[in-house]
Amino acid sequence: MKRPVFTIILVGVNVIVFFILSIMGMTEDAAFMAEHGAMYAPYVLEMGEYYRIFTSIFLHFGFEHLMNNMVMLLAVGWTLENELGRIKFLIVYFAGGAGGTFLSMWQDIRTEHYAVAAGASGAIYGLIGAMLYIAVRNRGRVGNISGRGLLFMALICLYYGYANGGVDNFAHVGGLLSGIFLAVLLYRKRKNESSKASGL
Repeated sequence: MKRPVFTIILVGVNVIVFFILSIMGMTEDAAFMAEHGAMYAPYVLEMGEYYRIFTSIFLHFGFEHLMNNMVMLLAVGWTLENELGRIKFLIVYFAGGAGGTFLSMWQDIRTEHYAVAAGASGAIYGLIGAMLYIAVRNRGRVGNISGRGLLFMALICLYYGYANGGVDNFAHVGGLLSGIFLAVLLYRKRKNESSKASGL
């Protein structure tokens, strides 16, 4: 297994951004986070600040929020980057983040309840979605992780989100669906894996 370089870089960038913002102000303050790149639908729609679709996935509300997401990113990214390849891994990560942001923003517009949103969880659910698809293609496994284990993890995370306030579940669902869709387009089984699966 190759070292998952981009997974480590992404974790590093998230941690560095968090500590820089922590020095500048309160990362648990919605107004401060909106000022520094968090997602807020009116700023995107009315002021054209589309960069927030991506900057928001590198911002976190407090240390616990950061740590929960980084543990998940390491756990999933460590396997998926090797299985999918570095460039495709990055595409799924950012597409998952964008897909989660768009679905979250759609929900805000639909309900006319606008919240400041941030976090890497949409991108991470994109990785989980990709791994679920790859597990289906590989008879229930991705590296050392089983498809059942992944599904259980995704369901537990979604349940935790619905059972607790302050969690953007639409970002999670949007990321998950985006990851599955991108994996369908990008993933190709290696020849030796295909041979083993067919008994050749």
